[in-house]
Amino acid sequence: MNFPDNCRYTEDHEWVRVEGGNIAYIGITDFAQSELGELVYIEVETVGSMVEANSVFGTVEAVKTTSDLYMPVTGNVLEFNKEVEENPALINEDPYGRGWIIKIEMANPADVNNLMDAAAYQEHAK
Repeated sequence: MNFPDNCRYTEDHEWVRVEGGNIAYIGITDFAQSELGELVYIEVETVGSMVEANSVFGTVEAVKTTSDLYMPVTGNVLEFNKEVEENPALINEDPYGRGWIIKIEMANPADVNNLMDAAAYQEHAK
């Protein structure tokens, strides 16, 4: 299981990686993708919308289940990763790299400090 130190994590198994200023990338964790199994479809209809923290920003569908995706911090959804839209299995292969799901502009970048660091998330995921 991979728990990168440059990400912050939610109890719902989303990660956030701040890329400077108020721009961040969001995806699901290695733990989440392994629990879901092979991903077959991702839906994000919130591009261009301000989404509040803990609100649903999309869904991910695996062979055995569909799960909501929850926004870790309040922000404006700037982009849905087209590669993931076309090939959801990228999340299974590279959840923290090419498998990011959305790019956002955070309303308050300090909000990421309220999320778990890698060590705390690793403990949570046990």
